[in-house]
Amino acid sequence: MNRPGRPGPDEPEVPVAGDEPQSFGLGFPLPGDARGSDSFLTVFVALGANLLIAVAKTAAALITRSASLTAEAAHSWADTGNEVFLVVANRRAARPADREHPLGHGREAYVWSLFAAVGLFVAGGAFSITHGVGQLRAPSPADDFIVGYAVLAVSFVLEGVSFRQSVRQARADAATMQRDLIEHVLATSDPALRAVFAEDAAALIGLLLATAGLAAHQLTGSPVPDAVGSILVGILLVVVAVVLINRNRRFLVGEEADPRVRAAVLRALLAMPEVARVTYLRLEVVGPRMISVVGDVDLAGDDVESHVAVRLRALEAKVSSSPAVAGTVLSLSAPDEPSLTV
Repeated sequence: MNRPGRPGPDEPEVPVAGDEPQSFGLGFPLPGDARGSDSFLTVFVALGANLLIAVAKTAAALITRSASLTAEAAHSWADTGNEVFLVVANRRAARPADREHPLGHGREAYVWSLFAAVGLFVAGGAFSITHGVGQLRAPSPADDFIVGYAVLAVSFVLEGVSFRQSVRQARADAATMQRDLIEHVLATSDPALRAVFAEDAAALIGLLLATAGLAAHQLTGSPVPDAVGSILVGILLVVVAVVLINRNRRFLVGEEADPRVRAAVLRALLAMPEVARVTYLRLEVVGPRMISVVGDVDLAGDDVESHVAVRLRALEAKVSSSPAVAGTVLSLSAPDEPSLTV
């Protein structure tokens, strides 16, 4: 038996008249495939920017011997590696459902994004802190400060371009979901958007910390502020990595969809002429912008059992026709079950 919702490879589609495949009749569209291309663009912009920045920072760190610049170089190489993980996450999560994966491969996005967050923690945060502590114990003076400032300035511009792209996508998605920007970045089911936004924001802050550390080193002649800057950059990356790891963990374990999505799906079900009432509804996030729908419904009218089964299956197919719904399982409500209301 091939459930939930979508017919299996050997089963025919159930034709249902009046389907609305883009929104399934919701009061607002779920953030669906229109945003998918934006996520790819956001990741690729971040990948290109971070690769250029990593090369420039590495060269500047070797020339200046600045602890803060070395930490920033490690940060950018970690971000570059993370973007590769995010490209893999987007590609693998976009694969269609099959017999072994009836709900698709969406959760792979959280697996690969988790790898990226762990990489940021180790290659970025832990290295920067360790390097800064090492410089405090055995300080070495920096030189060629102008080179360092120039690279930091160019890096800030490139990071700003990448950050602007992630903000643009996040604002569009946030408006769709009726959230403010930061709330959406933390709550979104798209781990690539969250990772790029968080990493770019951390990168801009890190560049300011590195600049302050380098300037203090130049003004005081002491390498201690530069080493402290490296440690602060590392702490910043660790905090960001922990937040990203926790969010990916929660989606991998299984998380309910946003209450606004639940209310919209419930309204859409109750608006269908074949549905008299809904007594149970569970929406679980199964991938970026993808949910599974499990519910109990009372069908309108009084029909024989064989006809009810066909009608119920047709209703599942109608709900699953939305690109944002990975699968649907509907059962009949018991007469004594209370009805859900919006």
